[in-house]
Amino acid sequence: MNNNNIRKSALALAVAVALGASAGAQAAIEVYNEDGTSFSVDGYFNAFYVNRDDKLADTRNSDVKMGFLPNTIGFNFSKEMGELTLGGRSSFWSTINDSLQSPTDTAIDVRQLYATVDGSFGQVLIGKDFGLYSRSNIFQDEILMGFGSPGAATGVSFGNIRTGYPYPNPSAQITYRSPDMGGLNVAVGIFEPANTTPGPGSEQSAPRLEAEVTYSADLNGVSLTGWLNGRSQKSENDTSSVDSTGLGYGLRASAAGFSLSGSGFTSEGDVPVLISDTAAPISEEDADGFLVQGSYTLGANRLVLSYGETDSDQADYETENTSVAVFHSVNSNLKLVAEYNMFEQSTKSTGADAADIDTLALGAVVMF
Repeated sequence: MNNNNIRKSALALAVAVALGASAGAQAAIEVYNEDGTSFSVDGYFNAFYVNRDDKLADTRNSDVKMGFLPNTIGFNFSKEMGELTLGGRSSFWSTINDSLQSPTDTAIDVRQLYATVDGSFGQVLIGKDFGLYSRSNIFQDEILMGFGSPGAATGVSFGNIRTGYPYPNPSAQITYRSPDMGGLNVAVGIFEPANTTPGPGSEQSAPRLEAEVTYSADLNGVSLTGWLNGRSQKSENDTSSVDSTGLGYGLRASAAGFSLSGSGFTSEGDVPVLISDTAAPISEEDADGFLVQGSYTLGANRLVLSYGETDSDQADYETENTSVAVFHSVNSNLKLVAEYNMFEQSTKSTGADAADIDTLALGAVVMF
C-alpha cells in the first residue's frame, strides 16, 4: 500500500496512533497494484461485554456492544496520472447493536466518501470526510479502540466525546493539505454549514471554515506531536444570528514506552458534542473541556489512565469521565481490551446529578 493510500484512511491513522504502531503495518490489504493503479481494503471489527451500573436509577445491565469505534469496512483507490496521483476512499460504519430492538435493521453510516488529488503542491480532497476541528483531539485519544463514557443505554459508547472534546463531524468539504514541511502540516477547508437558526429567513450565506496545524518532531528520543485546530461559521434568520466558533489544541510526548498527552477545546455558539442542523436556534454561550492521559507500553501490553471534563453553558451540563484500560496485542491484527469507566454528569443551572454510571467493558478488536 503506497503513501497516498495510507494518507487517505482516517480510520487506519487513528488505529495506528492508538496502537503506537505504523500506519503502513495496520492500514489495509492490498488487492491490486499494477501500472500505477492500486486498490486496497481495510476493516475494523469489535465487540465488548459491558456491565453497566447506573447508580441514580439503581439498575445494573449486561450488554454485548460495540466500542467507541463502530465496525467498519473501507475501500481505497489510487491511480498515478503523470505528476498527479488521483485517489479516493469510501468507508461504511455499521452498528451491531440492533439484534433485539430491530433484528433486521442494521444502520450503515457512510462517514467517508471522497476523492483526492495529490502532487508536489500537497493534496486537495473533495467529498465527505471527518472535520478538521477536534480531529487530532479524537485521533490521539489513548482509548480510541476502547469503550469510554457509556452513551445511551442501548446505543454506541461516546469515548471521550462530551468529556474532553467534541466530535469532528464527517461533512461535505473541499480541503487543502500542505506537503510535509519538516514535520509541520497545515490543512484548511470549506465545509457544508449547519443551520443553527431554523425559522423564517434562515440562511447560511458563507461556508463553514475549518483548519488544523500539526507538528511532529523527535528530540533526543522523545517523540512530540502538537496540534491546533478550529472552525467558524455564521447562521441567521429574520430574528436571530449565531456565530459559532471553536478552538482545539493538544500536545503528546512519548519516550521509552511512556506517553503523556493533554488536549482541550473552547467554543462559543457551538454545541460541544457535535454541530448539526437544529430544531430551534441555539445560543452563543460558551463550552470548554480538557482531556489528560498517560500510558505505559511493555511488550504486548499497554496500560492507560485517562481523565476528561466538559463544562457547557450551551447545553447546561458538566461531565467528567475517568478511565483505566489495558490493551493486549495478541498479534498485529487481534487486540484484547479490559476497561473500567466512571462517568458523571450534572446540570449546571441546578447542580442536580443527571448521571452517575460505572461501566466494565471487556472486548476484542480484529482489524486488517
